Amino acid sequence: MSTGNSIHKKLFIPGPVEVDSGVLNILSTPMIGHRSAEYSELQKRVTEKMRKLMYTENDIIFSTSSGTGLLEMAIRNTTVKRVMVFSIGAFGNRWFQIAKANGIKADKHEAEWGNGLNADIVEKYLSTGKYDVATVTHNETSTGVMNHLEELAPVFKKYPDVVWCVDTVSSLGGVKVEVDKLGIDICVSSSQKALGLPPGLSIASVSEKAFKRAGTVENRGYYFDMLLLLKYIRERNFQYPSTPSIPHMFALDFQLDRILKEGLENRFKRHIELAEYVRGWAKKYFDIFPDEKYASHTVTCIKNTRGISVKELNAKLGEKGFMISNGYGALKEKTFRIAHMAEMRKNDITGLLESINGILGL
Repeated sequence: MSTGNSIHKKLFIPGPVEVDSGVLNILSTPMIGHRSAEYSELQKRVTEKMRKLMYTENDIIFSTSSGTGLLEMAIRNTTVKRVMVFSIGAFGNRWFQIAKANGIKADKHEAEWGNGLNADIVEKYLSTGKYDVATVTHNETSTGVMNHLEELAPVFKKYPDVVWCVDTVSSLGGVKVEVDKLGIDICVSSSQKALGLPPGLSIASVSEKAFKRAGTVENRGYYFDMLLLLKYIRERNFQYPSTPSIPHMFALDFQLDRILKEGLENRFKRHIELAEYVRGWAKKYFDIFPDEKYASHTVTCIKNTRGISVKELNAKLGEKGFMISNGYGALKEKTFRIAHMAEMRKNDITGLLESINGILGL
């Protein structure tokens, strides 16, 4: 398949991911009115399916934005006193940047890159009583680290006045995230990662606790005013103040059917198996960057122990129809990243790794 004058490169980057042709076809479904009963039924349907995927009974918000938009909604709409940002990499730091940009008081604990978040650290900060919001990145694509939410949840449950916000942008749809069991108040994700859609749609589950907190916040913004969004969903039958991305909703409806047909446990197992396969290859020829205890199930960050030019490798891979990611920020050329999420299968990964071996003479 070509894009303009170039050959399409199969994406093994941590978003956007390869999108199945069936999903791409659904995106061209003829439009319907966003104030119609037909649209209300569409969003209601998608909401129920998302609740199954997120293991929650909470309200679901869909936003025509990147996931960053709903990260901003989470912080701006729920912080009265101060937010505590627990970061394990570049995208964890984004929570802190969002808080500062909105004039919200915030502190940050940044773990050494490659490590996950320790429950004792969470306890140390929350026990001070200074914070009414805390943020955690579940899966950090810059470092290939995935936090163990089940180890952190008991600490958060000890502090019911703290609204717990979790970024699952690069994990939801590939990793089990049991929102209600964990006690997550706002869980944010995006369409272009493990859900297997094009970019442009973000999703969040919102607890009643977070909803009530938002009622105490005066300046919530407009586009990302959580109370306004939930008011329309609840009182206007699954509609929105502004026009949603209807093509994305059609595509998500279709894709969630495919995800549920595969079976959630089967899907999560497939992602684990692909991650283990890539990690095995990485350890044989290079090394993995993160502490393996915290290694991601959706993207592997590989140490460039051979001192190769990742840029040149990617250029040669491009000639073969593949694309991987260089390291992020300070890790550029020191690491490279291979994503294995959404609809990837073992034969896809095998083709990529065999091509890398051939190019590098491994």
